[in-house]
Amino acid sequence: MAGNNELEKTLWAAADKLRSNMDAAEYKHVVLGLIFLKYISDAFNDLYDRLKDGKGENEGADPEDPDEYLSHNIFFVPEKARWQFLQDKAKQPEIGKMIDAAMDVIEKNNPPLKGVLPKIYADPELNKQRLGELIDLIGTIGFSQSGHKAKDLLGRVYEYFLGQFADAEGKKGGQFYTPASIVKLLVAMLEPYNGRVYDGCCGSGGMFVQSEKFVEEHQGNIKDLSIFGQESNPTTLRLARMNLAIRGIDARIELGDAFHADKHKDLRADFILANPPFNVSDWSGEHLREDPRWKKYGVPPVGNANYAWLQHFAHKLSTKGTAGIVLANGSMNSNTGGEGEIRKKMIEDGLIDCMVSLPAQLFYNTMIPACLWFLARNRSNGKFRNRSNEILFIDARKLGTMVNRRNKELTDTDIALISDTYHAWRNTNGKYADKVGFSKSASIEDVKNNGYVLMPGRYVGTEEEADDGIPFDEKMRALTTKLAEQFAKGSQLEKTIRKNLKGIGYEF
Repeated sequence: MAGNNELEKTLWAAADKLRSNMDAAEYKHVVLGLIFLKYISDAFNDLYDRLKDGKGENEGADPEDPDEYLSHNIFFVPEKARWQFLQDKAKQPEIGKMIDAAMDVIEKNNPPLKGVLPKIYADPELNKQRLGELIDLIGTIGFSQSGHKAKDLLGRVYEYFLGQFADAEGKKGGQFYTPASIVKLLVAMLEPYNGRVYDGCCGSGGMFVQSEKFVEEHQGNIKDLSIFGQESNPTTLRLARMNLAIRGIDARIELGDAFHADKHKDLRADFILANPPFNVSDWSGEHLREDPRWKKYGVPPVGNANYAWLQHFAHKLSTKGTAGIVLANGSMNSNTGGEGEIRKKMIEDGLIDCMVSLPAQLFYNTMIPACLWFLARNRSNGKFRNRSNEILFIDARKLGTMVNRRNKELTDTDIALISDTYHAWRNTNGKYADKVGFSKSASIEDVKNNGYVLMPGRYVGTEEEADDGIPFDEKMRALTTKLAEQFAKGSQLEKTIRKNLKGIGYEF
């Protein structure tokens, strides 16, 4: 995990110190905008030097011609927007205005960045001395490394900072950031090699970034993926566009609320990866009572958007599409406002493929326990094994490793265990077997007998405790002796314990 890397930690500690009394929600744009500027400036300088040398294919090239950079898929950075130019002036009181002007001119020269870069550096609230210090600090990151190394370094720094900001902002921060290990798990489960990928609440674009990484790691071609997204918060949308632009990912991400202004109305996606905000009560569902998205399974309650999200994504699936959706645990057994009936119809329609309950403490912004819903539009289409009468349940609550006092993350081993279990169950030649306490392939009849509740704990059973060979009587003697040592003689608690133990044949 990038968070263990000293570079990111040092950068965060220094940047956080400079933050002073500025709100983390605002400050993240100050920092991430500068990191972005440093990266594109380094990439520009690297090509600029090669064009200037004029060797080989660069013979006769003009290093100040924007078209030269366009042909290499590198952003053109005009002279007064280059990092060195700005860093040389970092101590001047006008530095904020200079950076805003730099962002403006970069956007004008690079259409994909139009409306993406933050222009907030001239804000009187922003301490210009500290801004200068921050510029010097970010100036120490060297992005001019060959090929993917620079991109990977930038991605790591960026991802780490987004995570730290989510932590600093608390509840609101998590709206734009899904912890990396959950994103990795969704991608590992669904394996989006080629086709249309969609996220209707895409935050800062983490699902798309991880999908691209997955394709590259498996020697696929990123051009085989078409990416579509929507985000209702304009500031977060800007983060997503920056996040994708630095990686050269071409994505159609639109601004708007996916419920009330669906910008990809006709899209039918092959893969959907999403982490909608949990239990939203003010999604204005009262204006969508007749919406066609609810026709098949039922109208979701006005007071909670969970089942509206599930049906929105189900509606968006192609005929062979699969989806992985993060939701609050309550969605697995809720009966409020007709949710139980909607869930029953989804189960009987064969839409639910797999349910995973996650460990607690994975999220920066909420202690609400979460689960993953995996939907598959057609589970007998020949692409995988016909599993139309089954649902796989995985109880992953015992997995995960603490990374700080408050938060856990799923390790790569955890992710492989969960995703391999799913693939062994789903694939034609998979050698799947139930594992008590962890996974169970249940029939629809089993689910019906459990009142259409989808909590894995109901199905996987409990692991038998390993026998340590110590007789029960001996264990009880040891326990009673320990209790005798711990409780004050004559106290009311001691008397109660003595009485209760005596009632089952033990005394101390």
